[in-house]
Amino acid sequence: MNIKITYKWLLDYLATDASAYELQKYLSLCGPSVETVEKVGDDYVLDIEITSNRVDMASVYGIAQEALAILPQFGKSAKIMLNPLDKYRLNFVTRELGAELPLHVKIENQHLVSRFTTVILDNVTVGPSPEFMKKRLEQCDVRSINNVVDISNYLMLSLGQPTHMFDYDKIGKATMILRESKQGEKITTLDGKEFELPGADIVIEDGDGNLIDLCGIMGGQNSAVTEDTKRVVLFVQTYDKVRIRRTSMTTGQRSMAATYFEKDLDEERVIPTLVYGLELLEHHANARQASPLQDIYPDPSPTKTVTISAAEIRKVMGVELEDDRIAMILENLGFEVKNFAGNYEITVPSWRKNDIALKEDIVEEVARVYGYHNLPNTIQPTVYVKQPKELDLLFHYQLKIKDLLKNVGLHEVMNYSMISKELIDTLGYSDQEHLFLTNTISEEIKYLRRSLLPSFVKIMKENEGRRENLKYFEIAKTYIPRKTGLPAEEFCLAIGVNTSFWDLKGILDLLIDELHIENVTVRNGTNPLFADNMQGEMVTGNKVLGTFGKLKPVYKDRVELTKDIYLAELAFTPFIEKAKLLPTYVPPIAYSVIKLDLTLQQSKNLGYAELEALAYKTSYLLRSVELIDRYNDKLTLRFYFGATDRNITEGDAKMELARINTLLKS
Repeated sequence: MNIKITYKWLLDYLATDASAYELQKYLSLCGPSVETVEKVGDDYVLDIEITSNRVDMASVYGIAQEALAILPQFGKSAKIMLNPLDKYRLNFVTRELGAELPLHVKIENQHLVSRFTTVILDNVTVGPSPEFMKKRLEQCDVRSINNVVDISNYLMLSLGQPTHMFDYDKIGKATMILRESKQGEKITTLDGKEFELPGADIVIEDGDGNLIDLCGIMGGQNSAVTEDTKRVVLFVQTYDKVRIRRTSMTTGQRSMAATYFEKDLDEERVIPTLVYGLELLEHHANARQASPLQDIYPDPSPTKTVTISAAEIRKVMGVELEDDRIAMILENLGFEVKNFAGNYEITVPSWRKNDIALKEDIVEEVARVYGYHNLPNTIQPTVYVKQPKELDLLFHYQLKIKDLLKNVGLHEVMNYSMISKELIDTLGYSDQEHLFLTNTISEEIKYLRRSLLPSFVKIMKENEGRRENLKYFEIAKTYIPRKTGLPAEEFCLAIGVNTSFWDLKGILDLLIDELHIENVTVRNGTNPLFADNMQGEMVTGNKVLGTFGKLKPVYKDRVELTKDIYLAELAFTPFIEKAKLLPTYVPPIAYSVIKLDLTLQQSKNLGYAELEALAYKTSYLLRSVELIDRYNDKLTLRFYFGATDRNITEGDAKMELARINTLLKS
């Protein structure tokens, strides 16, 4: 996932002499990758890529924590000016309450939510956000709506913990029941979309039986804060990440909150976020706390400790790093370190509980902050494990074929391994014969490909008009279902051109020649995707190498192509099994060879391969045949005649050609 933060926002938490561009350089070397820095007005916007197992970094304060450890390694000062995790504790809330508003919370299944906190505020004034908040959110690509909603988003970007605000007066009977959804239940979310739920999603129901929240994804439209709202429920939770991910995938509703919740958030950050939210609502929405904080947290996560010696860290890193420097790096990352004569007892902070468990994890943290670029570059000796022969051949021929096709003007494409039901239906395939993903993020990539050809039809349609001649190839896997177990994964080579049938045939002939595949014949093909009178099947021995042909006009019209396209698909494994690194040596003919041409009407019953086979059977002097032209269903063949023991005359060759002509015409 990527987040955007601003440099000045970061300075609210971190005092440093590093510029925005220095932050980009040093963080990218040792921590999260800062992809871009863009100057916007008097501030800088940092676009930062966050690795999926480090959701703790996905906030302004999270980046400040990383910078605290990394910047000193490059001689830059770094000090945390404000630690919201320490400041915003429950003892920060020390006010007398007036009339308390009731809120009845019921959790039907505690496995759905690991921590659930709420508080009610009244006297709320909904209006524009303060200028600093609006500016920061918009610079980070978050649309400003009003002060209450903006505070919710501001909290999420500040601390990495999503929050939600309900209009208290829209919650039936002041009751919130957190439960699993039932199959077929419907909810309309804040963006106006209605979803029919598959069941087992986390939802909140009010006392009147209305679903008011699709938890972890988006709140319900029926409980939304509006300009008329006077009392709000602020609540902050951590949910079962698997259920949030499943709901997000099955509904296709990808909210920013969902990208956080599906990565297993730190329960200990819930209270600081809630308390900080109280402060912001009081200062910027005139709100007043109108209920005690409810905090349901029945099963706190145990504290993790890891023991490792400084000697072990130095041995793995290959660097004589001082004990004090090791401890400083870990402490700046939030670890509590106790040093017993070079043996460390390290307490893992709550926000790292999901990715730190082993000694090796500690070594990795020290090494990355110290800088992988500073580690010795001598590769340790390892035992060489020879790859299986079939893998060596696969890689060798993939590279060889790719180089060959690129050198004759084809462009390599990389398509998704999945296609849509619409494409399957359009090209006359059956979706019942394809495996499909139950949790696909898009209907466009749902069904696993049995063939590469549908993707080629799609990509050639998408690129039509960008240039006159299209020539593409792809080497990728297809997935053939089996009755039991995993599908058969078979590599295929696909080629597509919009030039001509003979251009495609020439590319295939070139491949066969360059790979020294012998005794390849072409017979009439039966691929339902191709036109009946313009397709072929390449065979050697009892192995079918592949099919090629012109896309049927009916499919061309369905996908609205303006030009004909010609496609080929080869089964990669049989293809390379017949290939040779070097051609078979054939001694040169010592005697003269006479070549003669013959033009024939193409037979409906005999393809070129059958004509060629008959010609060889008819004449003992025939050495080779090649097709040199085709026009209006007429084939022009070139015959090469010669003997192995003498020079033949042109008359001998003409007699042989006449015999062949008579037989082929009959």
